[in-house]
Amino acid sequence: MKKLLLATTATALLAGAASAEDIKLGIILGFTGPIESLTPSMAAGAELAIQEVNDSGKLFDGSTVSAVQADSTCVDSAAATAAAERLITSDGIKGIMGADCSGVTGAILANAAVPNGIVMISPSATSPALSTAEDNGLFFRTAPSDARQGQIMADVLMEEGIDTVALTYTNNDYGKGLADSFQQAYEEAGGTITISAAHEDGKADYSAEVASLASAGGDRLVVAGYVDQGGSGIVRAALDSGAFDSFHFPDGMIGTKLEENFGEEIDGSTGQHPGTDSEGASMFGELVGDKFDATSPFTPESYDAAALILLAMQAAGSSDPAAYKEKVMEVANEPGEKIYPGELDKALELIANGTDIDYVGATAVELIGPGESAGSYRQVVFDGGKLTTVKYR
Repeated sequence: MKKLLLATTATALLAGAASAEDIKLGIILGFTGPIESLTPSMAAGAELAIQEVNDSGKLFDGSTVSAVQADSTCVDSAAATAAAERLITSDGIKGIMGADCSGVTGAILANAAVPNGIVMISPSATSPALSTAEDNGLFFRTAPSDARQGQIMADVLMEEGIDTVALTYTNNDYGKGLADSFQQAYEEAGGTITISAAHEDGKADYSAEVASLASAGGDRLVVAGYVDQGGSGIVRAALDSGAFDSFHFPDGMIGTKLEENFGEEIDGSTGQHPGTDSEGASMFGELVGDKFDATSPFTPESYDAAALILLAMQAAGSSDPAAYKEKVMEVANEPGEKIYPGELDKALELIANGTDIDYVGATAVELIGPGESAGSYRQVVFDGGKLTTVKYR
């Protein structure tokens, strides 16, 4: 009888071990390219959520999660798609935290995620066009659409008495979508855009572009570009030529690199990026400590994106994207017990026990419409060469 019991126990243990998975989660971000200074913190945010779930040991059947990184480049859709396909076919990922920039995100969605049935949650792809992309219910984002950011930009500038601006934008899906959204909102509010001109990234000299912007005039230059690429090139050329000394920066330009590049030269300039002063944001900062910059743009959104994927898996009882895609909106929204950063252990247990959760996370997550964030924004001003918070909207 003792031998029989031992054999039965061993069989049960083997069955349990066999049912546990090492679930691979892709983290696809622009580790090279025009926002490469932002992506280390974004990746770290996602990996913090993964570590939290692994440390809990409560993901169904004792499963663990491994992050597999790939470079989206932010701008090369072919390279980004190839990277995603490698993760799907070679590494066997069950979901994607990413991508980051809107153009490559749309390419990965259409050419890799949808054909292979892989869930994507982007922390930073903000193009309004993604709201209507064919996604088979696989695509979500924790950053708000630029349809909202355009309105916020218009509000900030008009409240500051800036009713005439020149506008330049990076020539891609992100830049064009944001520029169009901003122009519509700003002009409806009574503002005047003297010129709206695209710029290409990767150029050594932006003096010709700045000359055209200066000729049109404006109280401020709005730069809808990338901090590690042409956006900063435009600002440098504008400062050096004396064409503009005051700027407005949307999310792709906000980051410590902007402080490093220009410091007090751009004091008085304004901007905004997705952010919140919610209880969850404070808790996320405490959870991160000095591991990385918890306030870097899209870093809290990256933590939330990874957390939502893993909590949706728990709710579905499966790592199969076809099953857990149906649970993302459910765990992200009311009703349910509110879940904050550092509470993924608690969330996994509640879900396992059949209790509904409402994942609030680091960014006050509330997914609306086609699975995108309702969104809040941190309004900033340059003061003493540093990005300083004015308020949250």
